[in-house]
Amino acid sequence: MIETLEWTLLDGEHALLVKGDMRRARERFDYAYAEAAQRGEAAALARAALGLGGMWVHEHRTAAAAATVRVRQREALSRLDADSPLALRLRIRLAAEDDYRTGGHEAIMALAAEARTADDPVALAEALSLAHHCMLGPGDGARRMELARELIGVASRTGRRSDLLIGLLWRTVDLLLEADPHAERALGELRTALDGAGQQAIEFVVGAIEVMLSTRAGRFEQAEERAAACYERGMAAGDHDAPGWYVRQLAAIRWYQGRIGELVPLLSDLVNSPMLAAVDDSPYAGLAVAAATAGDRRLAEGMLARLRGGVLADRPRTSTWLLSMYAIVEAADLLGDAELAARAAALLAPYAGLPVMTSPGIVCLGSVRHSLGVAAIVMGDPDAAVAHLRRAVHENLALGHWPAVALSRSRLGQALALRDGPRDEGARGQLALAAQEAEALGMRVPSRVAERVTCRPEGPQWRVELGARTALVDHCVGMLHLAALLANPGKEIPAADLAAGSPDPAAPARMSAQRMLDGPAGRAYRNRLAQLDAEIAELEAGQRREEARERRAERDWLVAELASAAGLGGRPRTFAGSEERARTAVGKAIRRAVDRVAIADPVIGEELRATVRTGLRCSYDPG
Repeated sequence: MIETLEWTLLDGEHALLVKGDMRRARERFDYAYAEAAQRGEAAALARAALGLGGMWVHEHRTAAAAATVRVRQREALSRLDADSPLALRLRIRLAAEDDYRTGGHEAIMALAAEARTADDPVALAEALSLAHHCMLGPGDGARRMELARELIGVASRTGRRSDLLIGLLWRTVDLLLEADPHAERALGELRTALDGAGQQAIEFVVGAIEVMLSTRAGRFEQAEERAAACYERGMAAGDHDAPGWYVRQLAAIRWYQGRIGELVPLLSDLVNSPMLAAVDDSPYAGLAVAAATAGDRRLAEGMLARLRGGVLADRPRTSTWLLSMYAIVEAADLLGDAELAARAAALLAPYAGLPVMTSPGIVCLGSVRHSLGVAAIVMGDPDAAVAHLRRAVHENLALGHWPAVALSRSRLGQALALRDGPRDEGARGQLALAAQEAEALGMRVPSRVAERVTCRPEGPQWRVELGARTALVDHCVGMLHLAALLANPGKEIPAADLAAGSPDPAAPARMSAQRMLDGPAGRAYRNRLAQLDAEIAELEAGQRREEARERRAERDWLVAELASAAGLGGRPRTFAGSEERARTAVGKAIRRAVDRVAIADPVIGEELRATVRTGLRCSYDPG
């Protein structure tokens, strides 16, 4: 029976360390633990308990499985001499699991120092790898590099090939996370070291990195095929990360294809999966941006609400934190939530020079500066947006992340248009180049450059908007003319109709009369009333009461304006004067109104000067 127990332990260790078969290793160590407990074999019990921990941290995802393994490890430790090598290794494993759950690494680093003092290479190798796994968030790059470098050196003393492979893997991951140009060179060295040895656990991670690289190269079809193959490899190895990694990889591909909204059902399933790591909130963020894209505002806001006490709070940064923040910023943009965007930007700012990457290199969404630029757009700070996005384009080029280059370039064009107007040559050039790059890659980039000016009454003033730009202008006759033109882009409205709609009391009451509520101007007012009625009904049905109140206030104002335009008995007032007099009066009024807008916001003013035509027939032609 002792020989059988020893054989089972050796079989489990071979499955874990040599073959990387985590599923078989768990089965063998579980059987060995039961046998050792029955026989009272303390050393065998400790080896089985160690083996149950696996190769990485937090391999047991369900509460029941994690608690069972923890109890077994503590039980095994209690039966050992506290100064024995097995006791040190068990303490290292227990400390690493605790640190991972709390987002720290102090305990495991202290035990790594103890292993150095004890001159125990096996214990030290395990401590270095587990400590590395506990600090995969942004900001610990230099310390991780030291751990990986030391592990590669210690591997020459342990006699275990798996220690060298893990050391080379962590080094590759570190270089990827820091956007080091030598990262793919390190990946090549790791592939050579693997040399078809059949180490399933590490080959699964390498396969996931290759999916990421295919996505960065814009080879979406290849990336999707590799993601499916990687998932199968991970499931065969018994790695509980396989389903979650696959969904993230697919989400990255669909994001760049402009199809992320299709994944709402898949991401909804993932957020409730017991196989997710306890410290991973990124599926909530991913579902938020997918739902916002699909138009499900309530679901998107619900997911974001779950994150406010997690990744949006001052808590330790995990390996998926940057991915979560990227999705939060994009969701804030889709929802028009400037406060959320500002909060995310403040948290992201210290990591501006890093790529948005999920360890161990399975997903990359380009430079963090892209998210800072998008957040600045949402906050209405075009200068900051342009600065961040110019850097993002450069850094994404350095990464060789062609989809991210196209997306950041498109956003840069949007930011330039926001700052300098939609007719700015720089903005148009960036947008055109982004469209060309996107077409070549088979992706879609957002066309969110607002080329239409809109206006609506707000109390005694008018709110004039161009994208995220806003100007508040005091009421004047010309603003009524301008509102009618802006509500009918591309259509010509006779100056006489506009003049009749807002009569000039100084005009002489002679010549032929024009019915002020007839023609395009009157129809524009009535169409706006019908539109407001529909919007109010929709907003009230969706419980969006504040927005409904704003629309109702505008409706009341417009009804009052129309009522004031009617004479006794509801008969339309008349405007007296020739077409030439109307042309002159309306032209002057519109130009004065545009001047007022330009004082409040020069970019919107210049856009109106370029697109509003006056004369006998007036028009707004945004092009």
